[in-house]
Amino acid sequence: MASDRTTELKVLRAEEFDGWWDHLVRAFGAGPASAEERELDRSLTEFERSMAVWDGTEVVGTGGAFSFRMTVPGGAVLPVAGVTMVSVAATHRRRGVLTAMMRRQLDDVRERGEALAALTASEPAIYGRFGYDMAVQQLHAEIDTSRVTLSVPAGTDDVRLRYAGPADVLDACEAVYAELVPLRPGMLARQPGWERAFLVDPESDRDGASALQCVVAERDGRIVGYARFRTKMGWTPSGHDGTVVLEDLAALDPASDAALWRFLFGIDLMSKLTLRGRPVDDAWQYLVSDIRRCLTRVRDMGYLRLVDVGRALAARTYQAPVDVVLDVEDAFCPWNTGRWRLTGDAKGASCERTTDAAELALYVRELAAAYLGGVSLASLARAGRVREVRAGALTEASTAFGAAALPWLPHGF
Repeated sequence: MASDRTTELKVLRAEEFDGWWDHLVRAFGAGPASAEERELDRSLTEFERSMAVWDGTEVVGTGGAFSFRMTVPGGAVLPVAGVTMVSVAATHRRRGVLTAMMRRQLDDVRERGEALAALTASEPAIYGRFGYDMAVQQLHAEIDTSRVTLSVPAGTDDVRLRYAGPADVLDACEAVYAELVPLRPGMLARQPGWERAFLVDPESDRDGASALQCVVAERDGRIVGYARFRTKMGWTPSGHDGTVVLEDLAALDPASDAALWRFLFGIDLMSKLTLRGRPVDDAWQYLVSDIRRCLTRVRDMGYLRLVDVGRALAARTYQAPVDVVLDVEDAFCPWNTGRWRLTGDAKGASCERTTDAAELALYVRELAAAYLGGVSLASLARAGRVREVRAGALTEASTAFGAAALPWLPHGF
């Protein structure tokens, strides 16, 4: 039961999907969605992990989770609950509906043995009180390709590029993506059916741009990279001023990656390239002639929650040897509260309950932020969010929690 006496929280049934989804669309202030989008969402919804809060016959709250797998530092791919479809009707705010859903969901995640939960937040301020914090950032850019050039690595000219129908090469593109998943924290191993999400292309979502296009990179007849993009024509009194809108790009080696970026920079009649949701350390930034004319911007993307502190910390590896006692506070999931001894290095780790004296004190949110290596414990300490009890423990732990590649969450859910 939700805390409001007039409401009831129940698992979603398949026959209730349309009303549930309509409420969700209204709650997010979205316009009419296409039949293709509705059917895709229906096919991906895990009904046993979805919930509705009812007030009589009216849906007033929604929530759900996807059964994902996420890469953590060291390359392990862990089960993670992808929290999604969370909404509360404007008529039922501040009545405990969201708290009831979060309580039910995190209890369920724990029972399923998932040590992590992740989400992308429409309103980040909502989720901190439930133990989530930003663990992944994303890069946006608007590049003046009429004035910015690329210096490409050796071998770029050996890569063959060709146009291909996005649906025709979908399997090969997904194989490229799958090879990259273990290499970067935060990436999601795609579950069956999710590949279809990258082909949904309603005209209403194009903002005047073309239908989705795809170019693939090949070596020895094998697809080793791809770029999905749109073009949007534009004109000024002095001539063409079109924009390339990048949707997705992946490649297995630096030369293939550079070949795809060089192609995007050089499309006829286009003078800008816009991109969203890229890794903060994306390689193209180190190839361009003038980074100032790329108008880069970093913003939040992925939010993480450690549902089982011990299992989560033991599942990743550490860039430097670490042996530290963490005093963790977790009001919403109290089973995490207490002292944990974390011991690990690049080969593996353990994290067990201990009665030893604390060396670092922090809330579970700080562990979530630092877990994938994108936010340093030292930075959080400078913000007053981590307290060093033993001198030297902060530097040791902060160094160990780093990762060779910054985390990236490649798509929302």
